[in-house]
Amino acid sequence: MLDNVELVHTLEETKTKATEVSEKLKLAGKTAVDIDKLRDGYRPAAKRGAILFFVLAEMALVNTMYQYSLASYLEVFDFSLRKSLPDSILQKRLRNIMDTLTYNVYNYGCTGLFEKHKLLFSFNMTIKIEQAEFRAPQNELDFFLKGNLSLEKSKRKKPCSWLPDQGWEDIIRLAELFPQECGTLPDDVEKHDAEWKSWYDLDSPEQAAFPMKYKDNLTSFQKLLLLRCFRIDRVYRAVTDYVTLTMGEKYVQPPVISFEAIFDQSTPNSPIVFILSPGSDPASDLMKLAERTGFGGSRLKFLAMGQGQEKVALQLLETAVSRGQWLMLQNCHLLVKWLKDLEKSLERVSKPHPDFRLWLTTDPTKDFPIGILQKSLKVVTEPPNGLKLNMRATYFKIPYDMLEGCPHPAFRSLVYVLAFFHAVVQERRKYGKIGWNVPYDFNESDFQVCMEILNTYLTKAFNQADSKIPWGSLKYLIGEVMYGGRAIDSFDRRILMVYMDEYLGDFIFDTFQPFHFFQNDEVDYRIPKDGPKDDYVEEIESLPLANTPEVFGLHPNAEIGYYTQAARDMWKHLIELQPQTGETGGGISRDEYISQVAKDIQNKLPKVFDLDLIRKKLGLEISPTTVVLLQEVERFNKLIVRMGRSLAELQRALAGEVGMSSELDEVARALFNGQIPVIWRKLAPDTLKSLGNWMLHFKKRFDQYSTWIDEGEPTVMWLSGLHIPESYLTALVQATCRKNGWPLDRSTLYTQVTKYHTAEEVTERSGQGCFVSGLYLEGADWSTEKSCLIRSKPKVLVVELPILKVIPIESHRLKLQNTLRTPVYTTSMRRNAMGVGLVFDSDLSTTKHISHWVLQGVCLSLNLD
Repeated sequence: MLDNVELVHTLEETKTKATEVSEKLKLAGKTAVDIDKLRDGYRPAAKRGAILFFVLAEMALVNTMYQYSLASYLEVFDFSLRKSLPDSILQKRLRNIMDTLTYNVYNYGCTGLFEKHKLLFSFNMTIKIEQAEFRAPQNELDFFLKGNLSLEKSKRKKPCSWLPDQGWEDIIRLAELFPQECGTLPDDVEKHDAEWKSWYDLDSPEQAAFPMKYKDNLTSFQKLLLLRCFRIDRVYRAVTDYVTLTMGEKYVQPPVISFEAIFDQSTPNSPIVFILSPGSDPASDLMKLAERTGFGGSRLKFLAMGQGQEKVALQLLETAVSRGQWLMLQNCHLLVKWLKDLEKSLERVSKPHPDFRLWLTTDPTKDFPIGILQKSLKVVTEPPNGLKLNMRATYFKIPYDMLEGCPHPAFRSLVYVLAFFHAVVQERRKYGKIGWNVPYDFNESDFQVCMEILNTYLTKAFNQADSKIPWGSLKYLIGEVMYGGRAIDSFDRRILMVYMDEYLGDFIFDTFQPFHFFQNDEVDYRIPKDGPKDDYVEEIESLPLANTPEVFGLHPNAEIGYYTQAARDMWKHLIELQPQTGETGGGISRDEYISQVAKDIQNKLPKVFDLDLIRKKLGLEISPTTVVLLQEVERFNKLIVRMGRSLAELQRALAGEVGMSSELDEVARALFNGQIPVIWRKLAPDTLKSLGNWMLHFKKRFDQYSTWIDEGEPTVMWLSGLHIPESYLTALVQATCRKNGWPLDRSTLYTQVTKYHTAEEVTERSGQGCFVSGLYLEGADWSTEKSCLIRSKPKVLVVELPILKVIPIESHRLKLQNTLRTPVYTTSMRRNAMGVGLVFDSDLSTTKHISHWVLQGVCLSLNLD
């Protein structure tokens, strides 16, 4: 064997190789450790990526159109890795990756979000990133979102009248939750009233130094909690400042949507979905883009969706995929069911032409196929924000020769007035219900048609050498037919007609008293002198970018209402995005907390009313108002039974004795978040109250029914306590008609505001009609001395109206002067598109012209929020 030289060589070689392999294995082990170490170094970037993905994915809870798939997110992730600056120092490289990724995800998300949800997205992103770094603890966030959820009012009385009631409850809770930072807050407010009031009265308290020690010893997030207690209307701006401070200014400045950038990001396999909002139309912008990129004419196909268009759409899709055309399917929300077929057709497309693009436009709709949404590029198109930008966009689309086409000298000035009116009716929408009861889709086509009407009528007047402008016809056609044709609410139509009277008439050309749309020390909205289009564009460019609500005839308080509502909406959405498990702030589990709340409510539930006993007590002679009482009590009984049953079942489900149904889960979630469960809401009058305030309202309703049964009809009726207040007022008219022998169909109601401020002051019953309490006036104030409407005080959005006297009368005898017909609504949400929410019309005295109050959106409501 030793003589076998070849074998010896082979063995030696094997030995060397074995040593070499073991060396390499050792080295590979070491390299694997090094690689793991390097990979671990990049974990913070991966963690940030995961946080950002869930922030994006959660947005689907805010609006079903906000759907994002992991695959489309990973494209953004890879793109960010490639784009971020390389650096040899790991920490700097990580910082670059994380910054680039966060900003790219922000831009990617914002492109597909409505303006009103962009700050919510930034704030949620900031909070999640902060919480990953163990800042902004969950109990602080819970208080910021929910405030004081207690069902009991605090024993301690509010020390100062200027502080909101709920604000004081929140201050008490804040002191309990965070004794170290805010333990002495109630005492501080009580002892240093003047200092706190001067801070509270500032226009932007969030940007000023906080009073006393609170300017130094609170984190930037804790300052938001304190602001919540005092000035809800400034929370929205303060959140913007918080995001700017924590993340940087670019996270509160959403990117401007550019169609070129959208086209660059698009691929043949992913459709581009335009989510529409009232007043926006991306079709004309897309046509311009198509022409610039060489897809104009026959290479761009349009189809407006509607019944019977399904087959045509699929044929056009087939052609476009094979020939590389662009296809735009408009208004896809009208054929939601068919979109499932479109989704299947898109899945079957394996090798589309590289030039093919599919563009879809749709209103937000909850049944839109998630498959299309997740793989699409979503783009939200909204009309420009602000009066100046709106008018600029309008003038940009008016052809030069169109303005020169009419020979009448007043034409160009009236087109400017029309553009101003068009911008005003769109901008009013921003202020919510004080602007319009129903948010109308006033758009470019309305303006274009009205311009044609102006042209036709003025040309006719000019040709007939008629010096008079036909104002009556113009006001009717523009205000009642074109714009008014969209307004389905009679009070909204009244606003449009007031604008017509304010903006159209010979007075706009008066040289002795020049006409101004609005004028103050800083700004002057007027009609420029007649000239070419450029003169008007120049005038628009000289206007300020931001405008006050006064330009639309609203009170400056409308801005406060707008920001308060924006903050409330943001909290509502953020509560939905919170984890629904785990610990609550007080260290008890979620289930224990819900069980406690349920027990509290069970203890407060009264016994159901015995209807047979009540009928027996009332005897056989039943008046119309007594019929109302019986119907009301019957409805109230249903609510008590429903509440009792669902709370008992919930307690059993929490104890594990029965399964948790989806209905009980909803009740549990509502109780945890301090909201009213949906199944109770259905059996109660409309309300926007939180659970705690609603329980007080519930107790007060029970007391009113009990008094009515035991002592007879109340001298002063608290209308908010009735499930259907209209029925009581109708019964009142009916009873008076029977008594006086009037025909029912020719009788009506009118109202007078009394000098009484509380129900206790009213000692005797009204001879005719009744006294009503609990009405709140929005958009104006009431002067008891002069008994008429007066201008609202700054920062006071809603005031309680003195006791109102409601008097039935025969219609032909009613002659009212100097009164404003004021709608009375159930809640501050006023009347919706279905006409639900209006209770009756009241009459309020005024010394000013009614147009002043109509534009301020004056109304009465039965409930405070």
